[in-house]
Amino acid sequence: MTEFTVHTPETAPGEAGESLTAAKQATGFIPNLYAVMAEQPALLDAYKAMGGFVAQTGLSTVEQQVAFQVSNYENGCTYCVAAHSVISDGQKVPADVTEALRAGKPLADEKLNALANYTRLVVTNRGWVSEEDRQTFYAAGYTNADALAVIVIVSMKVLSNYTNHIADTPLDAAFKSREWQKPAA
Repeated sequence: MTEFTVHTPETAPGEAGESLTAAKQATGFIPNLYAVMAEQPALLDAYKAMGGFVAQTGLSTVEQQVAFQVSNYENGCTYCVAAHSVISDGQKVPADVTEALRAGKPLADEKLNALANYTRLVVTNRGWVSEEDRQTFYAAGYTNADALAVIVIVSMKVLSNYTNHIADTPLDAAFKSREWQKPAA
């Protein structure tokens, strides 16, 4: 089995060490995802940049977490579901929303459920969403800009979900309380 290095600021190549130091200053620890991504500094930079782009989409914090978690769930990313559960808890995402997303269940809030369903279709159909499904999304109050915002979020999750699959990123202690396995179908 190929093992990936969980880098420190001292072992990370290029300027990735500075990114890891900045992450520690911002959060109090270096997420293992960042430490693994540091092996390819362009990946770490792209992931961090995508986070800034997500913030510019106009989707609320709760809506962002819904789209993140649906992507994580559909991609079966145990690391990211756990991490985003902790992040959602800290961002005051309603507990029933987070728990439904972790279980792959419908959301009680109709608008958020429409976002979850649309995101699921984008992920599982690789962007091929029918006109009927788009109209259902729009009828819930979303716009063309929101449809494209989902692509920004899904793109960011491809970077992290696929990294975690390939590198088998170890779950950080900070996320252990929200450890996750995809429920059996």
